[in-house]
Amino acid sequence: TTPRAAVAKLLLLEDDPAIARTVIYALERDGFTVQHCLLLGDARRALKARSFDLLMLDVGLPDGSGLDLCREVRAQHPTPILMLSARNEEIDRVLGLELGADDYVSKPFSPRELVARVKALLRRSAMAPAPASRATGGFEVDLAGQRILLHGVPLALTRREVRLLGALLRSPGRIHSREQLLEAAWGDDSDSTDRTVDTHIKTLRAKLRQVDPAREYIVTHRGMGYSLELHPI
Repeated sequence: TTPRAAVAKLLLLEDDPAIARTVIYALERDGFTVQHCLLLGDARRALKARSFDLLMLDVGLPDGSGLDLCREVRAQHPTPILMLSARNEEIDRVLGLELGADDYVSKPFSPRELVARVKALLRRSAMAPAPASRATGGFEVDLAGQRILLHGVPLALTRREVRLLGALLRSPGRIHSREQLLEAAWGDDSDSTDRTVDTHIKTLRAKLRQVDPAREYIVTHRGMGYSLELHPI
């Protein structure tokens, strides 16, 4: 167990008491501190009362969906989010990723697998993005704040999107394969696929257009990958 994992505070939003007990036992045995909420409203109140190192959110709840909370949290800060769901439909998984979830586990899952996913997310969240810290072609990387600005406007990016854009910014004009971008933003997450990269690139493009609608910064190279094209300011 890493020093960070040993003291990490986790929020578990799960309405099935039996599943919650199993998850809490496995995580606490590994040194984590877990606060459990049965309802969406309870989780919202818990988040206002304290900060957490990672959130585990069930999708289907009696008073709403964990996807709603995922959207709300991601609009404000980059806390790692792991979605839990009994539904195994691809549309749920894609929607969760588009809303900013960092990982997705379908029930039934093994407690050992869940603990491994939590540890991996916490390790990656502790790593600062590595793009250059100087302004480049209208982009400015704020390493301390883990954010990227375009023409002075902070981009509302998820942690994954910061890593993706950071990887592209490190080598403007260079074509990055999907495999390279997966490694840069997801590390060793074996569940992530080429489609995961495409989904995040799509949302990243939309956020860039919100700031600069007249330019297309990310270029698709069919069968090869993506590159970032800078424009004169």
